[in-house]
Amino acid sequence: MLTISQRGLAMPASPIRKLVPFAEAAKKRGIKVYHLNIGQPDIETPKMVLDAVRNSDFKVLEYSHSAGNESYRKKLVSYYESVGIHVNHNQIIITTGGSEAIQFGFLACLDAGDEVIIPEPFYANYNGFAVAAGVKVVPITCSIENGFALPTIADFEAKITSKTKAIVICNPNNPTGYLYSKEEMEQLKAIILKYNLYLFSDEAYREFCYEGKQISAMHLTGVDEHVVIMDTISKRYSACGGRIGAFVCKNASLMEAVMKFAQARLSPPSFAQIAGEAAIDLPADYFDTTKAEYKSRRDLIVKRLNAMEGVFCPNPGGAFYAMAKLPIDDADVFCQWLLESFDSNGETVMLAPATGFYGTEGLGKQEVRLAYVLNINDINNAMDSLEKALKVYPGKTI
Repeated sequence: MLTISQRGLAMPASPIRKLVPFAEAAKKRGIKVYHLNIGQPDIETPKMVLDAVRNSDFKVLEYSHSAGNESYRKKLVSYYESVGIHVNHNQIIITTGGSEAIQFGFLACLDAGDEVIIPEPFYANYNGFAVAAGVKVVPITCSIENGFALPTIADFEAKITSKTKAIVICNPNNPTGYLYSKEEMEQLKAIILKYNLYLFSDEAYREFCYEGKQISAMHLTGVDEHVVIMDTISKRYSACGGRIGAFVCKNASLMEAVMKFAQARLSPPSFAQIAGEAAIDLPADYFDTTKAEYKSRRDLIVKRLNAMEGVFCPNPGGAFYAMAKLPIDDADVFCQWLLESFDSNGETVMLAPATGFYGTEGLGKQEVRLAYVLNINDINNAMDSLEKALKVYPGKTI
């Protein structure tokens, strides 16, 4: 009998996408579903970015260099310089989305059986990449009660073993929206130096910080050999389908190893590299406009959530996600119930249950993640639906 690999069996399903069949069924019944479950912005991809692809003029769609087009990498140097990150184009490898950058980091830095510490709740796909690489994720719990602040050095040290090789952060954070302070980043620096660890910093949401600025892992001094930035154009320019990211590191030996993985997959997507290169020429005020829009959405969704009876939502400092604690018995059951059994005037809302963002079994049962990627009117309608749903949900706890 044919069998499936243990790796295949252990690979977790996406907690963000697993409810899609229920949403599709609701739509077939004529229900309007407000999608707050996934980080797909409704902001239009900039026209000049799309035009660069439309106006491309070449006779053969060739492989690019395995590290990505040199012209793109050189332009990225100027982008990183603008945010205080000083690298050269040989310290950048273009990847197929930020996802491949994460995967390359795990494969090049960690052996099967090694451990990586990740503050939870965390981006669920870190789990998947760890399973694929044979790596064990060791979660360190952050609490919604204090807005998901970083645990103490002592908490980290309690998790470190001889197999620990890295710490992964997402800053600003997905799914919590938490923005790490300079003090917290310095705390991480002290830990990675003391225990000789890598620090993987997922900086997909760098531009979207609402109170204060992002402190990049590459703003830290004296840790060039330890720090890896995993980046992407997906959220920055509302270009999720382009699948273009970047692996950025000053550790020459690590870059040499990652390059072998990059060569094995031949090259990153050609058209999307053209789009990414064009995006760097966007007007300086581009992010001012998009950030202001996301901030207004954040302010609305947090206000609406905290006005609901029994709901608590800390104010996220960045990205475009919020985590909320609801007066419910089981977030997975509730999110499915919203799609299967509830509607208000033919409308409902799709949320992501927080259980899929925790590595510790049993956590997140009363929490959900909301992506405020819809316009103000749709967010208000979605919150109206949620407020009504919480009043009639059979498993409510108040």
